[in-house]
Amino acid sequence: MRFFSKMRERVDAFLHDEKLKKKLYIIIFESDTPMGKLFDTCLIGFIIASVLVVVLESIRSFSYHYTLGLRILEYVFTAFFTFEYLVRIYCSPKPKKYIFSFFGIVDLLSTLPVYLSFFFAGTRYLLVIRVFRLIRVFRVFKLFNFLKEGNMLLKSLRISAPKIFVFFFFVLILVTSIGTIMYMIEGNQPGTQFNNIPNSIYWAIVTMTTVGYGDITPVTPVGRFLSAIVMLIGYTIIAVPTGIVSATMVGQQRKRSKLECPHCRQAGHEEGAEYCKYCGWKLDRPDTGK
Repeated sequence: MRFFSKMRERVDAFLHDEKLKKKLYIIIFESDTPMGKLFDTCLIGFIIASVLVVVLESIRSFSYHYTLGLRILEYVFTAFFTFEYLVRIYCSPKPKKYIFSFFGIVDLLSTLPVYLSFFFAGTRYLLVIRVFRLIRVFRVFKLFNFLKEGNMLLKSLRISAPKIFVFFFFVLILVTSIGTIMYMIEGNQPGTQFNNIPNSIYWAIVTMTTVGYGDITPVTPVGRFLSAIVMLIGYTIIAVPTGIVSATMVGQQRKRSKLECPHCRQAGHEEGAEYCKYCGWKLDRPDTGK
């Protein structure tokens, strides 16, 4: 009993060791320190290596000769990522917030497939989910500074969504009509692949998007002429969605305030900004008379 009571005391002391938690938090969650950068770099290396192992295991000619070695590496990587996930929960100031965050869910999903493979065959290939953990490279190399531009792109896509939907609906009607016409032209030919309207619509989509698999081709002169027209239409309309989003992005860029910071003389601040995003100086706004 004394042994178990001592063990419980040690476990309690470990779980409430705030100094240890703080040190681990700085190393695992921060990348401004040398140890933090080293940990993140090693973690990214482990992630890439583990994904490579899963890819190699899917190649039968390779995995046949190195099955045992690949399986051992897979278990080693899974043990490492499981330990890392538990340590993150241990040192996180708000464990529940981390567990249900995007990174927390991805970290959990990157460890589960191996354990599930003991009950469901083939689930270990879901380990490629670990590739999503490479998003942490943004934190290592300070690339989060570019997220503002990414947010502007997402906002432009969101604003352009109704126009893109209308364009998509128009293209859907167009390929349906062209597919039906092609069925009427080619459907009566012996051995034709345009033997029904769905197949003909599939051909129209593949041709208009300039993919051109070549698995279905017209044989009549009229069908080939229509095919050429569809190809030209595809090249014409393929740039429309890009133009819609680009025009929206330009409009969003113009909305940015041209107010110049009186301290660093930098312009291009967001609309409604009160402080300079470059130096933090309070912006002097002109009197609007309101």
